[in-house]
Amino acid sequence: MADADPTPDTVLVSFGELGTKSREVRGKMTRRLRDNVAALLDARGVDATVDREWARIVVHTDDPARAARAARAARAAADAMGVVWARPAVRCAADLDTIGETLAALARDADPVDTYAVRARRAGDADDHPFTSRDVEREGGRAVGVATDATVDLDDPDRTYHVEVRGARAHVTATTYEGPGGLPLGTQDPLVALVSGGHDSPVAAYEVMRRGSPVIPVYVDLGVYGGPDHVARATATVRRLARYAPNFDCRLRIVPGGPLAETLVEAVEDTRMLSWRRALLRIAETVADREGAAGIVTGEALGQKSSQTAANLAATDAAVDLPVHRPLLAWDKPDILDRARAIGTYEDSSIPVGCERLDPPFPETGASREAVETAEPDDFLDRAAAAVDDLRIVEPDADTVDADAR
Repeated sequence: MADADPTPDTVLVSFGELGTKSREVRGKMTRRLRDNVAALLDARGVDATVDREWARIVVHTDDPARAARAARAARAAADAMGVVWARPAVRCAADLDTIGETLAALARDADPVDTYAVRARRAGDADDHPFTSRDVEREGGRAVGVATDATVDLDDPDRTYHVEVRGARAHVTATTYEGPGGLPLGTQDPLVALVSGGHDSPVAAYEVMRRGSPVIPVYVDLGVYGGPDHVARATATVRRLARYAPNFDCRLRIVPGGPLAETLVEAVEDTRMLSWRRALLRIAETVADREGAAGIVTGEALGQKSSQTAANLAATDAAVDLPVHRPLLAWDKPDILDRARAIGTYEDSSIPVGCERLDPPFPETGASREAVETAEPDDFLDRAAAAVDDLRIVEPDADTVDADAR
């Protein structure tokens, strides 16, 4: 068997849920996904072209350094919301001998493994090819076995080779990068994401991004009750999120909340944190009104903190008219931390911060809306909305905040 070139020059990108949409919607979403993948490649310095071919997004990286570039392109494409997987692929003629030669070349070029499997997908009419998918798997598996000392394991292989055949061309792959799934970013309306810099809020923002909504991140500075370490943590996590959305405005908005916090410490006791949450929501709603966002996102999980009981969430939501989305509502904390590690925000969210002194000694866990409103200063929520007038924006690569960018 002749040696084939095992160098990947293409990346196959698979999308999932959007494939179930109507033809018109699927077309719009696929074009958005293509643009998002292209933006990720450009932001990460990968020179490639992005096309849609049949049921795939296809990235072409045909140049002398195409092997390394294909791997980088696949990793970048796998970060796009809506992508199920991305695979660096070798293109070859759609005949059993050539496919077998390509599989053998890939196997010889890759790190050795003990077990393997070959999975094939042949698209088109039955008479388009003189072989079936099972034929590709059988003959391709035999070629890999001859080229290596590995054995077939169809249940739990160390490596799975994939072959996709359509028309006169086949794509052969040995590596898969898993994507986040969901829907392409930008196919849903934007949402304002309240971020604190902790683990929960960036994960919540990522989850609604995964469902297609761009986020407008807002951090409310606690003033003397927070500090520069809190701001640094929020800034770092938002910059991490922005890497998934280079063609969207994911700059952090910072709203001064120190005077609001001082008022609460002076005037409110047991329901202080609930009034603070209400202020955050009113600030987020004001930003949403100005930026055309359709709702608010928080990292709250039911019962995780005293302010997050079912009764207290009802009391805080009453401060706004926009819907408050809580994608982590039923998540356990270990699952949130696992997702933070997976998306790259865990380390930034773990930056040590100063002691927060806003919490009351005996926080209310079952407040009514009436009790919270009664304890608040009369103009408190209006002052919260007015604080947005002094909103500042953190530019992506700046170490300081741009006070004039509004």
